[in-house]
Amino acid sequence: MSQFDSYAICTSPRSGSTLLCNMLTATGIAGKPKSYFFGNTLDGWIEDLALDIAQAATESDLIQQAMQVAMAKGRNGTAIFGQRLQAHSLAFFLEKLAVLHPEAATDAERFQLTFGRTLFVHLRRPDKLDQAISYLKARQTGLWHMAPDGSELERTAAHRDPVYDRDQLHACIETFAGYDQHWDNWFASQAIVPVRLSYDALSLDPLGTLRHVLEQLGLDPTAADSVTPGVKKLADGINDDWAARYRAESVPVD
Repeated sequence: MSQFDSYAICTSPRSGSTLLCNMLTATGIAGKPKSYFFGNTLDGWIEDLALDIAQAATESDLIQQAMQVAMAKGRNGTAIFGQRLQAHSLAFFLEKLAVLHPEAATDAERFQLTFGRTLFVHLRRPDKLDQAISYLKARQTGLWHMAPDGSELERTAAHRDPVYDRDQLHACIETFAGYDQHWDNWFASQAIVPVRLSYDALSLDPLGTLRHVLEQLGLDPTAADSVTPGVKKLADGINDDWAARYRAESVPVD
C-alpha cells in the first residue's frame, strides 16, 4: 500500500503529461490523474465536474463538493487520488483551497487537509523552443493528441495548416519558462521537494519513467509491465523546420 493518499503531477502544456497520466491510469493501481481543476472559474469547475449547485449553499460548500467529486473520479476505484495541475490554473486552485481551509497557514497544509499525504511530481520540458512549437502547432491545427495507430485522441478545432510565427513562438517560450519558474518558486515557498521528471526521459523511456513514479508512490512498479504507451508523438518535419528557422533568425547579425 502506498504511503501517500494522493499525488499531483505539476506541469505545463505539451510536457508529456497526457502520456504519463494515461499510463498511470492503465496500471489499475494509481487512480486516474486528469486536470480536474483546469479552469480559472467556478463555473468551469461546475461544468467540468457536473456539480449539483442546488446542494451548495455557500462558495465553501461548492468547493467542498468539487473536491469530493474530483477525488472520486481521480481515485478510479483505487486507494490513491491522482490529479494533474497546470501552472496557469494553480493560482485560482490555491485561492479556492484557502476558502475551503482558512485555518491553515500554508498551501502545503491545505493540500494535506484536502487530499491527505500528497506526493508532488514536477514534469517539465527542458527545450522551451520544442515545447513552444508543439503548443503553437497544436493550437493552429486543432490536433492535440494522437494514438499510436494514428487515430485522433483529442481535437479542439477543424484542421487548418500550421503557419510559422516567430513572435508567437517567442511569446510561448517566455510563457513556458515562466511556468517552470513559477512551479520552482512555489515548491520552495512551501518547503516541498518534488519528484523531478523531464519530457526527454519520459519520451525516451516511458515505461521506465512510469516504474519510477510508481516506486516513488510506494506502489508496485511491476504494474507498469502490462502498460502500452497510448499517445503518439506529433513532431514531424514541420517542427524541425520551425526550430531551424527560429534559431537562424535569433542569431545576431554582425
